Amino acid sequence: MANNYLNYISDEHLLHCIENLYNSYQKAKANISKSKFYKNKIDTIKLTFDSKFNDLDEETLVKTEINRQIDKSINNSIGTFHEEILGGVDGYEIGKLSGFDIKAIDETLFADIKNKHNTMNSSSAESLFQKLATYADTYKNAKCYWVQILAKGSFCEKWFSEINGKEYSHSRVYKISGDQFYALITGNKKALFELYSILPKVINDFLKTKEEQAGIGNSALKEISESSKKSKRTILNEITFENYSYYLGFDKLE
Repeated sequence: MANNYLNYISDEHLLHCIENLYNSYQKAKANISKSKFYKNKIDTIKLTFDSKFNDLDEETLVKTEINRQIDKSINNSIGTFHEEILGGVDGYEIGKLSGFDIKAIDETLFADIKNKHNTMNSSSAESLFQKLATYADTYKNAKCYWVQILAKGSFCEKWFSEINGKEYSHSRVYKISGDQFYALITGNKKALFELYSILPKVINDFLKTKEEQAGIGNSALKEISESSKKSKRTILNEITFENYSYYLGFDKLE
């Protein structure tokens, strides 16, 4: 296996991980139709402030909101990208819906990976601790980790916390930052930094192998613009009408 990019995973595996993430981006962009754009209701009061305070025209406003929705969809895929990268390191594998994200093949390590440190509420944190503690109790030689890829510091420490009024601790349950976890798995202290540094080159190399895909994109703005022209409403009023015409007075929007 060639290792021109990173010394801890093969080029083939790295490019495969990037291709998976690329496909997630393409899918997210292609899936934003008007009906999906409206699915969770658009806050057009906020958009009104955005348009005035941020000096955005209506089309830019809609594009910005579409990109926000795409970004929200992609965040989970970024976490999966890290799982796949680390699952390609010798001696480790990804969980594949097994309850953990990464494990050592010899069952001395189990980890749950979160892309950001603040993605869990107290109930989720409690559930995660209990899950990791169960792995630690079941596998007596295992250390279990809550991994925060984007953490507020660089650390590897016992996870001791008070959650929902209960104190939680276990001798082999840890919380760890992304840089420290990459170092732990690969044996390379700068593993995450090296991944970050090489990404622009790898992505460019990958994109050279892809033909431009016609028709990839979202249809939401086009659909909204067309219905706006028919109704003779502004784009913002059209979005408001289509989301809230059942509200008192909103059916009269022009």
